[in-house]
Amino acid sequence: MDIFKKCREYTDAKEVMEKGIYPYFLPLAENEGTEVVYNGKRMIMCGSNNYLGLTTHPKVKEAAIKAVERFGTSCTGSRFLNGTLELHEQVEKEIADFVGKEEALIFSTGMQTNLGTISALISRDDVVILDKEDHASIVDGARLGYGKIERFPHNDIEHLERVLKSIPEDRGRLIVVDGVFSMGGDLADLPHLIPMARKYDARVMVDDAHGMGVVGGGRGTAREFGMDNDVDLIMSTFSKSFASLGGFIAGNSDIIHYIKHTARSLIFSASIPASNAAAVLAAIQVIRDEPERVTRVNIIGETIRTELRAMGFNIGNSVTPIVPVIIGDDELTFRSWKALFENGVFVNPVVSPAVSAGQQLLRTSYMATHTDEQIDKVLSVFQKVGKELAII
Repeated sequence: MDIFKKCREYTDAKEVMEKGIYPYFLPLAENEGTEVVYNGKRMIMCGSNNYLGLTTHPKVKEAAIKAVERFGTSCTGSRFLNGTLELHEQVEKEIADFVGKEEALIFSTGMQTNLGTISALISRDDVVILDKEDHASIVDGARLGYGKIERFPHNDIEHLERVLKSIPEDRGRLIVVDGVFSMGGDLADLPHLIPMARKYDARVMVDDAHGMGVVGGGRGTAREFGMDNDVDLIMSTFSKSFASLGGFIAGNSDIIHYIKHTARSLIFSASIPASNAAAVLAAIQVIRDEPERVTRVNIIGETIRTELRAMGFNIGNSVTPIVPVIIGDDELTFRSWKALFENGVFVNPVVSPAVSAGQQLLRTSYMATHTDEQIDKVLSVFQKVGKELAII
């Protein structure tokens, strides 16, 4: 049997391409934050994770440029060997302070942060417990560990207790959840989850890739609920609100020290370039100095949720600037995306198996730098497309 047989028989994407509604891998000519250019056409970006609009902030760009001038374009080595700069350790110190933890550790991407952290902590006698809507990087990190994986329905704390009850007392337990769920835009139920974890001696890790810069005054989901000290590990990425590339895990010093010396995705990956580290430092300072950005992005999120609901769209349980528009069918989702695209609005179509059948959606997300005029146009286009395609 030829291992490439599956490749030749894979036709899903080609079928969508033939229909003229293929929405992925689109090469943008320009990306100015709230607007992008594709094939010479300018459109409003409502699919980015640039929540605070800091990728184009003058102070962030200047910091990255100066770092390139001083350090060059790459560290060309892993953190473990020759790839650690004083700048990396400065970022780690600032991040730990920002999220209220003793120490932080930088990885080269958010994906690698979850892969390395979870697989390092979960050994053969341990159990990792996941929300069924956790990000794929969490699932893959759990698979890389040698322990058992258990899952519970989204935010179903009663089911979580049944899972925890079933685990023998002599096995380690780690619950890993998204803080802000990347498709639904809703929050992990930490006020109920954490007491349940403590009842059964389980540790809690929160992936706050979409929570940093958005909730908790920009400090994330644990801060939103006043539970910084109750969450054992806080993870996030630099590729969203921090306007850079990389990721981090933050927690107790002993735990971070262990991960630092056992996480393969850290030890065997080149460190982030100085320019990325400098951009993160600048972004943190902007978030501290300009809290109105966090306020603004949440006001926009509330406006979008209110208006789309009033039009008749199903937006699920979103409470953040991530606002899903649930369509419920693969092809109709692609056709809705195409209609929005042709009318100058860029969103992200998400179909099965990335979401369960019947939950296919348009993932929309918003930035603090979107203007009122841009938001008005986006809402107008949604209403037009929704009526044309009989979605509303």
